[in-house]
Amino acid sequence: MRMLCASTLISEFFVVAFAGLVAMKSDDLSTTAVWTVCGIAMLLSVLLCGMLGRPGGVQLGWALQIGLIASGFVVPAMFFLGAVFAGLWWASIHYGRKIDEAKAKWAAQAEAADAAGAQTP
Repeated sequence: MRMLCASTLISEFFVVAFAGLVAMKSDDLSTTAVWTVCGIAMLLSVLLCGMLGRPGGVQLGWALQIGLIASGFVVPAMFFLGAVFAGLWWASIHYGRKIDEAKAKWAAQAEAADAAGAQTP
């Protein structure tokens, strides 16, 4: 699960950077404000990669997804992209857990086969 979620978060890092470039075209926003918000979101997406195995890491990832969707009020395309990445985040968690369960089951079967093979003379 962590590998899929981290891949999604790193992809979001780049999407936020490109959204910052688009937001800079707005006359209503200062460059400082755009890059402060984008920098925090980009930093959070990278830090969350390391926090995925800890309690609350996945929940913070959901908070980031909500923030990305909400950024659509500044860059309208982010409504769509935020929703896409929220879907990817869900899929990363859902299918990542299934993959982890399958790997654990396979490892247990391999260990049992090795133990059975070691017992026969």
